[in-house]
Amino acid sequence: MDHAGPVDSPTPVSQGVRDWLTRLIGFDTTSHRSNLALIECVRDYLAGYGIESRLFFNTDKTKANLYATIGPADQGGYALSGHTDVVPVTGQDWHYDPWGATQEHERVYGRGACDMKGFIAAALAAVPQVVNANLRQPIHLCLSYDEEIGCVGVRSLLAFLAETTLKPVGCIVGEPTGMRIVAGHKGKLSMRCQVKGHACHSSLAPRGVNAVEAAARIVTLLADMAGRTQREGPFDDAFDIPHTTIHTGVIKGGSALNIVPSSCTFEFEFRHLPSEDPATYFQEVESYALQHLQPVMRAEVAETGFEFVEQSRFPGLDQDPDAEIVALVKRLSGEREVGKVAFGTEGGGFHAVGIPVVVCGPGHIEQAHKPDEFITLEQLGRCERFMVRLIEDLSV
Repeated sequence: MDHAGPVDSPTPVSQGVRDWLTRLIGFDTTSHRSNLALIECVRDYLAGYGIESRLFFNTDKTKANLYATIGPADQGGYALSGHTDVVPVTGQDWHYDPWGATQEHERVYGRGACDMKGFIAAALAAVPQVVNANLRQPIHLCLSYDEEIGCVGVRSLLAFLAETTLKPVGCIVGEPTGMRIVAGHKGKLSMRCQVKGHACHSSLAPRGVNAVEAAARIVTLLADMAGRTQREGPFDDAFDIPHTTIHTGVIKGGSALNIVPSSCTFEFEFRHLPSEDPATYFQEVESYALQHLQPVMRAEVAETGFEFVEQSRFPGLDQDPDAEIVALVKRLSGEREVGKVAFGTEGGGFHAVGIPVVVCGPGHIEQAHKPDEFITLEQLGRCERFMVRLIEDLSV
């Protein structure tokens, strides 16, 4: 690839932020891979400043969350939270090296540049200033794994924070919001359903149990439920899509047209308003499957039926706009409006363990997950100034 080299930006971005972003993008932390090389790099960097990191590993110790505190340990302080994993580049038409952090046209291209290694780079580049500041409140660094597959990795870190006697008094999740203040987002529950039917020759179809047709009846129910929430709500007009959404995204079943299919699998999700409990929606689906469809299927063949498995779940966020964490982020960012977004973050998890949360970070979600993902130098510069103001605000 032949691309232009670094260019000067009208918005100052320190070499430290640029270097850290290049380093972070260089780690292929796609969710199906380990993030330990990145975590160990950060741990060793912090250790060079005398900062101890606590790691929370997954079961097979191939991934880890990192939690580190800089400043007085007897105060609550504020957490800066970012996920280290990224979505795959497989099958995407990239014109830049996704792991190369190419800088061109006031942008830095690379997987994770926007979502969300730009924020992490600004936080890590600020560490020397944090260490040298006379902080009255500490700053906590929270780096997680497996956010992109349902916010599952951060759970061990959240469990620790739920039990600690001195948890942060606020958390800033640096997901890409254009450095605007977000105090609410939807939650999510995703499920997989395995339908077990009974195969036979299609000419003898009444003697079989068609798993695809049984699945289709539930998918139709889900579509009807989606239409109902769109018509009837409840509604929260602060969201672009002001109601809970229900969606079937994957379905697989059958092997040949002349065989009544013995199995079918499909996956569906509820992206719900923070005020709603997704279990209510799922119970409607489960009840229809187990109480209405399954008895009819088992009247034909006893071992047929449904199995539901939870794939992922994270809570919504509905932070009080008058909370101190919101006031702090307003001071730091210069923004005054407080909004909500449809995409999920780990913020709902922090809020659920009693830590007030605001989502605010560089870049725009429209630039995430796509080929040639990028972040602008202007956004990095705004985030760097945000970090400087945070240090000043928390200093004596």
